[in-house]
Amino acid sequence: MKIYQHYSIYGFSNTYIVGNEATSQALIIDPSELTISMIDQIQHNRYELTAILITHNHIHHTRGVKTLMRIYQPQVYASNMRIYDIACRKVRDRDEFQESGFSISAIAVPGHSQDSIVYKIGASLFTGDALHAGVIGRTTSAFNAQALSERIGEKLLCYPEDSLVFPGHGPPSTLGTEKKFNLGLQPGYAKRLAKPYDFFV
Repeated sequence: MKIYQHYSIYGFSNTYIVGNEATSQALIIDPSELTISMIDQIQHNRYELTAILITHNHIHHTRGVKTLMRIYQPQVYASNMRIYDIACRKVRDRDEFQESGFSISAIAVPGHSQDSIVYKIGASLFTGDALHAGVIGRTTSAFNAQALSERIGEKLLCYPEDSLVFPGHGPPSTLGTEKKFNLGLQPGYAKRLAKPYDFFV
């Protein structure tokens, strides 16, 4: 398995091309946009693009889907039925499926968004905006931040500490590093986000 990270100035987002040299196939995770360098990489390696995996339906992680569908014929996987009127194969928590010669597990980790899915491919976790290096995904309330932190602990931190974390923004990391240093996983994190209630309704 080869993982190619592409950084997009649009939303400061990461897109990942995951190639399988044994099958000459590849998939793309969270295409924020489609660039010439990404097309060149697919063509240079003679990959057949078989799938697009969407971690959540925010525009800076999905804007490139429409362009990809005009050039290739991949299957789109998401927890949504449709993205931009493109039919998706719906994935749910604990679903397992095969694409590009890889065994892929879907792990629902809502909190940043209700449709957030983490994809596990081998020892790599593509976490979208659920988990970043040093922080967890932004939420709308301290309650949701606490819920997200707990879900990460239950659903992701059970994997080996040398598991690789490839987030939707920022640099890669490992689960061991995040266990020790991630601010969002520290006790009391959600309480520090809470704002005082200083008005009446």
